[in-house]
Amino acid sequence: MTQDPRLLRTANGTAPPTSATALRRANLSSVLRQLRDHVSRSRADIADATGLHRATVSNLVAELLERRLVREVGIEHVGAVGRPRRAVALHGAHVGALGLEINVDYISVHGRDLRGHVLVERRVSFDAVGGGPDRSLRRLGLVAQEAIEAMERAGAVPAGVAVAIPALVDVACGVVKFAPNLDWHDLPLADRLSAALGPLSVPVMVDNDANLAALAEYTSGVAAGTPHLVYLTGEVGVGGGIIVDGRLLRGADGFSGEVGHLPVDPAGARCGCGRHGCWETKVGLAALVRTAMPEQAYALPGLPVSDPEERAAEIARRLVEGDRGMLDAVAQVGRWLGLGGSIVANLFNPRVIVVGGYFATLAEWLLPHAQAELERLVVASPASQCRFAASDLGFGAASRGAASMVVNHLIDDPTTIMSSLPRPTLP
Repeated sequence: MTQDPRLLRTANGTAPPTSATALRRANLSSVLRQLRDHVSRSRADIADATGLHRATVSNLVAELLERRLVREVGIEHVGAVGRPRRAVALHGAHVGALGLEINVDYISVHGRDLRGHVLVERRVSFDAVGGGPDRSLRRLGLVAQEAIEAMERAGAVPAGVAVAIPALVDVACGVVKFAPNLDWHDLPLADRLSAALGPLSVPVMVDNDANLAALAEYTSGVAAGTPHLVYLTGEVGVGGGIIVDGRLLRGADGFSGEVGHLPVDPAGARCGCGRHGCWETKVGLAALVRTAMPEQAYALPGLPVSDPEERAAEIARRLVEGDRGMLDAVAQVGRWLGLGGSIVANLFNPRVIVVGGYFATLAEWLLPHAQAELERLVVASPASQCRFAASDLGFGAASRGAASMVVNHLIDDPTTIMSSLPRPTLP
């Protein structure tokens, strides 16, 4: 393949790759990225957008067509005269991406193909705290195997698995450093899950649940494309994913976004992290249940595992019925949500704070209180124009983001799957 001297510099200003292998990888990635971000594009459009020679783009597209990663989708006519352009679109119906989330009380699954077509999606109630890391990973492995089999029946072979978890994660090594609400420490989750999957030999990645949910929101949520946004999980605990200039903010060690552990009340309740008065002790689902439904509080012995969506639906039912105690408890959570949101807004100046999980389910009762407190406490108000918005991705945002992580990895380096993809059999 001819090297293209006009290959643009990368986004961070570094020089283009010099070896033939690295150049091929970068060029294939550039083409696929264009097709990921647009419904379809002609070869000429791709060449114009990437700075690659049209002949180079034609060669790359031909290779991707042969591997069924892209497909022809029709003719585009540009202007009144000139040659028609044949458009191509992302395909890869035979390439799968599996996203998983393991949280305090459930395991969530989202499997899709490279085009974005959903192949499997489910959530399983599971007590990950009571099960401990060993039993939890065995169950996670079984759920993953079932999902992979479902994807294969749909005609897609998973090319990667990503796991979302409410924890500090060493992403490069796939190690859970500390999961406060699970009480897991230094767990090599990627290696353990890879071993559980055995001969399937599927690459496994691990990341923080809020980071992956933020990516899902930025890609396809209510504030999709907003370059400055913060996502807040609404689970037993609270985590945050921060998008700045369209990129996930990770921090020096990859541990940014632990907003649930902002100290907001030094005299408050003890948190799973061992400290007192963390924000999640005021606004997490466990805190609301403990205040308004003490008979169903988390960690009470003998209670069955309850899906968080079911708990949120029960709270919503009581709110609709006008339960005064529940209305007061939710209003209090809303005010604490706005207080913590103002800290986040003062630090990162986002345009929108997207709330997920149970926050989204109870948005009509929570967010008016939260927005009022946010506007009262944000220093730059009203110029900051920051607002709360309820996610429409439900409790599956993190597993959806995990699947997107796999897809993005494949698009960043298509050569990881190119050699393993079969060439189509001629009739």
